[in-house]
Amino acid sequence: MPELRVPDLLLSYRREGAGPPLVLLHGWPEWSTVWRHNVPALAERFDVVAPDLRNFGDSVGAEARNVEHYVDDLEALVDALGLERFGLVSHDVGAFVAQLYARRHPGRLAGLFFLDCPHFGLGPRWVEGAQVREIWYQSFHQLPLAESLVGASRESCRAYLAHFLSHWSHRPTAFDDALDEWTDMFLRPGRLAGGFRWYAVASARRLAALRGEPVESPPPIAVPTYTLWGASDPILPARWAPTLHEVFSDLRIEIAPEAGHFVHWEQPALANARIVSFFAERFAPAG
Repeated sequence: MPELRVPDLLLSYRREGAGPPLVLLHGWPEWSTVWRHNVPALAERFDVVAPDLRNFGDSVGAEARNVEHYVDDLEALVDALGLERFGLVSHDVGAFVAQLYARRHPGRLAGLFFLDCPHFGLGPRWVEGAQVREIWYQSFHQLPLAESLVGASRESCRAYLAHFLSHWSHRPTAFDDALDEWTDMFLRPGRLAGGFRWYAVASARRLAALRGEPVESPPPIAVPTYTLWGASDPILPARWAPTLHEVFSDLRIEIAPEAGHFVHWEQPALANARIVSFFAERFAPAG
């Protein structure tokens, strides 16, 4: 895989295809390989770049200082690759990074495409009713003992990842064939800590959101946006999709049937078709 040296990180990324550029940002517990069912199809029409976020996958470097550090990494990557105008496809943690980049550089984006879309505007919804039972891991990941407990053995790491990959999927067996691969990756030195680090740096914003305090500044993001939201997602329920109208001023929402949190993995044909259609429109010549 190609690598880019930035001041405190060796940033790894996958690149395939030719045409208008698309950048794919993964979430947790993922790295760029989660796009394996998407990159080949998208690369038939686009120049597809799928980086590993800081200390995920093969991107190894200093610990993230804050949320903006991940945005700085994305900025360094697209600048180094000469991507003047590109589309962003993102999921989970990557969706937060994409939103922050869109606020920083809206003019460089042809469009935003989200597979579900968490945002800080969800506020107290995270803890309303039974939903609070779903977010325990966001606090656990900030504990010093989280890495040692999860990484105590191969069995403990495998069981921990299996919980999320099965519980968050519409079909609990969706990741069964890849579970050993996932375990091997997150058992590599620093990978559990690298993934958990996001929850520490995002904690202040998350807690402010839970208290109902405004986190993001208006106005809404004006970049044309599409979200494909899994109908069965337990961590980001589809009933929250309309809240995106508070975040984006040019928005289309579609609910993906028989998909949970990982629409791109669970329903790749649908995801690929919608991504291609949306960005073909966004990159079409004017007039």
